[in-house]
Amino acid sequence: MTGTKDSNRIGRNSKCAVIVAHPDDETLWAGGTILLHPDTNWTIITICRKSDMDRAPRFFRCLEALNAAGAMGDFDDGPQQKPLNLKEVQREIVAMLPSRRFDLIITHSRQGEYTRHLRHEETAGAVFALWKSKEISAGQLWQFAYKDDGGKYLPKAVEDADIVNELPKEIWRKKYEIITEIYGFAPDSFEAMATPQQEAFWCLKGVEG
Repeated sequence: MTGTKDSNRIGRNSKCAVIVAHPDDETLWAGGTILLHPDTNWTIITICRKSDMDRAPRFFRCLEALNAAGAMGDFDDGPQQKPLNLKEVQREIVAMLPSRRFDLIITHSRQGEYTRHLRHEETAGAVFALWKSKEISAGQLWQFAYKDDGGKYLPKAVEDADIVNELPKEIWRKKYEIITEIYGFAPDSFEAMATPQQEAFWCLKGVEG
């Protein structure tokens, strides 16, 4: 695939959904893209942490900062990471979305963004299956394109991804502030240190809405 630096594929007033595993994933991997398109109708949903009394209210504050609507699911996110029933994940995703039709859906890569988090991979698989079967429709499905070479370094954009965007400094700063001030991650935390200045996506097309 050929990498294309392009931040203009999202139109004004487009309906776009960002579907992630955890509150903060939307900001880490696509927050700059969301902030660059304030006139877009963004819906952000996360499949985990609805009952997390710390993270859940932070997620809704994040939605305000991103000018987005959204919802949370409550699938198990314990340290043992027991596999989820993907049909149940698909049903919950559909139930949380305000519509089944979007111009663009953004979600995790089926390889995840770093080594390794099963919930990222499961979310990607569930969203892809829903899109492929047309249970949810969009002209494009974008998957986060990051790598860490088996944990050898912090996640970074895949250089030859379909879209690679260098964020303007002021946009990256807003994104970083959401991670550190709204979500409350310390400057030396994985999340803060990993907050990428480049955002990258694999683009899948060909499924008509």
